Amino acid sequence: STAGTKWDPADTDLSFPPQWERLWFLILTSSFFLTLVWFYFWWEVHNDYNEINWFLYNRMGYWSDWSIPILVTTAAGFTYITMLLILALCHIAVGQQMNLHWLHKIGLVTTLITTVVTMSSIAQLWDDEWEMVFISLQATAPFLHIGALAAVTALSWLVAGQFARTEKATSQMLMFTAYLAVVVALYLVPLAISSPCIMEKKALGPKPAILGHRGAPMLAPENTLMSFQKAVEQKVYGVQADVVLSYDGVPFLMHDKTLRRTTNVEEVFPERAYEHSSMFNWTDLQKLNAGEWFLQNDPFWTVGSLSRADYLEAANQSVCKLEDMLEVIKTNTSLILNFQDLPAAHPYYSTYINITLETILASGIQQQAVMWLPDTERQLVRQVAPGFQQTSGLKLDAEHLREKGIVKLNLRYTKVTNEDVRDYAVANLSVNLYTVNEPWLFSILWCSGVPSVTSDSSHLLRKVPFPIWLMPPDEYHLIWITSDLISFLVIVGVFIFQKWRLGSIRTYNPEQIMLSAAVRRSSQDVKIMKEKLIFSEINSGVEPTDELSFCSENGYANEMVTPTDPRAARLRLS
Repeated sequence: STAGTKWDPADTDLSFPPQWERLWFLILTSSFFLTLVWFYFWWEVHNDYNEINWFLYNRMGYWSDWSIPILVTTAAGFTYITMLLILALCHIAVGQQMNLHWLHKIGLVTTLITTVVTMSSIAQLWDDEWEMVFISLQATAPFLHIGALAAVTALSWLVAGQFARTEKATSQMLMFTAYLAVVVALYLVPLAISSPCIMEKKALGPKPAILGHRGAPMLAPENTLMSFQKAVEQKVYGVQADVVLSYDGVPFLMHDKTLRRTTNVEEVFPERAYEHSSMFNWTDLQKLNAGEWFLQNDPFWTVGSLSRADYLEAANQSVCKLEDMLEVIKTNTSLILNFQDLPAAHPYYSTYINITLETILASGIQQQAVMWLPDTERQLVRQVAPGFQQTSGLKLDAEHLREKGIVKLNLRYTKVTNEDVRDYAVANLSVNLYTVNEPWLFSILWCSGVPSVTSDSSHLLRKVPFPIWLMPPDEYHLIWITSDLISFLVIVGVFIFQKWRLGSIRTYNPEQIMLSAAVRRSSQDVKIMKEKLIFSEINSGVEPTDELSFCSENGYANEMVTPTDPRAARLRLS
């Protein structure tokens, strides 16, 4: 310390050096973009929340709605990171360091690691779902582009301010080049945006037909008689059902291999809960309740909207026979049938197709209304029921499908591109896509020319009168060019104004500002500020050259001090 003055460590600036601040800002920015992508992904896969829960059910062995907790946690993490980034940018805008608190640093790193681990897990366990992001961009990209353009344009105030404050030409050039690259890339992004809904209105095809997925599972327990009755009430084009054969040869409806998820088998037959559903005879199946699980788990968050009568009816549903379902839907309703493979020990393992065919034909449903999906015994089915529409669940080339006598495809919506739909249409092959629940996804597929979709929310999609948005190409190009032009003019204006406003202002650290403004301070305060100034300049490696005016003990500026070389400063302190 200087003569007669003790050095107080509390007066020392303990903030991280600039390189550490830059590192934390880089981590914060990376976390923002990662959480933004994850939040966008999880918001858009709302269409598949029930499918995700079913996927997790098969892995964990019990039903739990994971979708909403994950969405809430993701939204909270994204909001937290966004607030930190806004505060950091505000600090930078006024020429200060971030000075991120250690608790925020822990929260930042925790959020970043959690997001990376979760995204990696989804990529490994369910990589097919990431296709949803690319499909959703067909609906959101034009609007996301305008939003990103507005954000980057607003950021020009901060960039221009830093550009004006920076004294080194090299740093200015790097900063300006990086920002310019981002801006130009955003200006040209629309060249890569492709959406089927950017089209002339007269080119829009007919609305896709809607098939109820296992009936109307948002309004009643799936694959129950009530579910198919609700689907018929919604005037759907058709329904999809999953068929299993009981141990004594009765075709009934069940999607899962076991009865655990959609019946109370664990209460009635606890020792047989994990047996294949086909190993129960029909007498035992009639003892099970197939509706209480729907009211308890509320898989689509729709139970609260049920009327009292529907609630009581759902609570008393039983396992549904194929024969009873056909009786409900056989008038003016099409049918997609899917089959479960039976265990080799099943007594009807080799003849279940014959039994099911007999049941269908005996119901009186028109053969042309049946879309036959299983590949098993397809030749036999053609002979017994030549009017069935042979349907494939595999994506193959059109020529191969025609050779096999296939006239329709039933595929997951992530497996088909707009080009595939057009190619199949040229080959006179109809495509049905599943499972489509959200209006925005329904709109994109409508614009793509998809003939029909299978949906859990048939009661909602039937009320969609028109695609959510439809924009002629000329109108979109006008919006694109206008947005780019406005952004460019704003950015140029901001840079000119910031250069005029800040161009003549030198950057000083806090100690320099305080020393320059010191009036009527005690000698002790001035000495402490001198020491802090010298140490800050030594740590930053800057050779001070400006003369600073300090106050004497009587409070008047009568002393001119020229800071010397840092090595001399060290000698003076010793």
